[in-house]
Amino acid sequence: MARRKVSVIGAGNVGATCAHWIATRELADVVLVDIVEGLPQGKALDLAQSAPVMKFDLNIIGTNSYEETAGSDVVIITAGVPRKKDPVTGKYPSRDELVKTNQKIVGEVTRQVAQHSPNAIIIIVSNPLDAMCHVALQESGFPSERVIGQAGALDTARYKAFIAMELNVSVRDVHGIVLGGHGDQMVPLPRHTSVAGIPVRELMAEDKLQAIIERTRKGGGEIVGLIGVSAWYAPAAGAVEMVEAIIRDQKRIIPSAVLLNGEYGYNDLYIGVPAVLGAKGVEKVIEMELNDEEKGMLEISAEAVRSVVGILGY
Repeated sequence: MARRKVSVIGAGNVGATCAHWIATRELADVVLVDIVEGLPQGKALDLAQSAPVMKFDLNIIGTNSYEETAGSDVVIITAGVPRKKDPVTGKYPSRDELVKTNQKIVGEVTRQVAQHSPNAIIIIVSNPLDAMCHVALQESGFPSERVIGQAGALDTARYKAFIAMELNVSVRDVHGIVLGGHGDQMVPLPRHTSVAGIPVRELMAEDKLQAIIERTRKGGGEIVGLIGVSAWYAPAAGAVEMVEAIIRDQKRIIPSAVLLNGEYGYNDLYIGVPAVLGAKGVEKVIEMELNDEEKGMLEISAEAVRSVVGILGY
């Protein structure tokens, strides 16, 4: 049986770390693609040279073209430009400018992916995430269950990590989930958060819990403030958790940005919700019972997605 293949588009911090996690878990052969000559080749070579020590046995290729990606089972798209200050004017690009720039980049990448790997499942990591899922869906022509955004996997990981830190317990015993858009628009669900089955509100004061929720919302910004660039270990880990669920047909329930068709009262909109991920991509959307406060937060999140999607012109 032929080995599985995962292609990672964008060999920056997030993309290269995705390749690293995939290799160390021996999930699939990896193709790392970037437009910068030498960058994917160098990172792939460096990672391949760690194989004798880390004991993984895979093919790892770096390339500037898409030919090597042909027949990929899963493609992770991390390509795009971050929101950064213009060194000449000192100004940041407007939201509309950033969305249009990344729409062009993700659109071109997606067309190449669809051409070379027509049966692949696409995982979007590029920002603004929910809007870029719409771009990939439009440009690939794939069914929506094969175009998924990495959203809640990262926010949920941060949420669990902060709870474990506060309580000084193992992260393995922390169970919880967040819905909605990434970052400020995330919808925390403390009612459904527990530690070894014990409701989290029995273990910590409400003000501590709310502080953790706020820290999770600002999780990316906290790291930018510390090191000047966006995070990469946790975002890549979240994406690779999704890859593993798909490659190994695990039927994992992972909060992901998926196209809703009536679930939670929304249609034709990518929103972060719990989804069963397996060999076919999104195999089922889990529809949770939300109270009025949670529904209100999800609507705020959905409206934020709508406003960005409106810029795309589809």
